[in-house]
Amino acid sequence: MRYLVDTLKKMLTVLLFSTLVMLAGCQESGVKTVENTGNTDRNWKEQFNQKLSMLGHRNWILVVDKAFPEQNAPGMEYIYVNEGLLPVLKEVLKQINLSTHVKPIIYQDKELGFITENQANGVEQFVQESKTIFGNQTVYTMLHDSVFRKLDSESKLFKVLIIKTNETIPYTSVFLQLDCNYWSGEKERQLRDTLNAK
Repeated sequence: MRYLVDTLKKMLTVLLFSTLVMLAGCQESGVKTVENTGNTDRNWKEQFNQKLSMLGHRNWILVVDKAFPEQNAPGMEYIYVNEGLLPVLKEVLKQINLSTHVKPIIYQDKELGFITENQANGVEQFVQESKTIFGNQTVYTMLHDSVFRKLDSESKLFKVLIIKTNETIPYTSVFLQLDCNYWSGEKERQLRDTLNAK
């Protein structure tokens, strides 16, 4: 009888442990993270290209430095790329600019323009190289804290894809708000004016 009781206790312990492990595995947070460490070059580019075809007007793509925090909003998805920010940004902008459905509205942290070389080594070279990547595209600036407030409200309705790099120069993150490539804001205003006149 004692053997039977001991066996039942062991079985219940194993069953309880198995159930807890299974439940822990089923829990999912609202934020998805995909880490790339091995053959990163092809992997992250393929992942990005797949996601880009699903993104559209009012979605965001962020190419961020290493200290950019992971946030809890369910509309945010992360990809970690073990590369510098500028090569990743160059590829992201190239793919967006080649797409037929979206174009980027580019934002940078305002603080980046006020950091000196003795405060952050490499900042001047970073700024010059980023200007080359942006070319003749307009770049807007906003204070870093206002980025978080904007993303907090946007991610409740629209997907935000965050590509986190290994960049360690502060305030180098680039925020790309996607706009429709084949329908301008001016055309939209004309359409709304026509509708309101009816």
